[in-house]
Amino acid sequence: MKYNELERLLAEGGCVKTKKQRAGHPLWYSPITGKFFTTSNHGKQEVASGTLKSIKRDSGVNF
Repeated sequence: MKYNELERLLAEGGCVKTKKQRAGHPLWYSPITGKFFTTSNHGKQEVASGTLKSIKRDSGVNF
C-alpha cells in the first residue's frame, strides 16, 4: 500500500489530519480510539508492513 492510498483510507475511515506535525510527520486524530498518531508523507512509496500494522492499531480503521 502506498502512502497516498493510506491517507485516503484513513480519511474515509473517519480519522482527521490535524494542522500540527510531529517531527515533520503529519499528525492524525482517530475518534475511534481517541489517539493521536503520525504517518510519513512519502507519496508514492510503499508503507513498511510494521508501520502499517502500527497505524492500523492506533487508528482503529480496518483496511
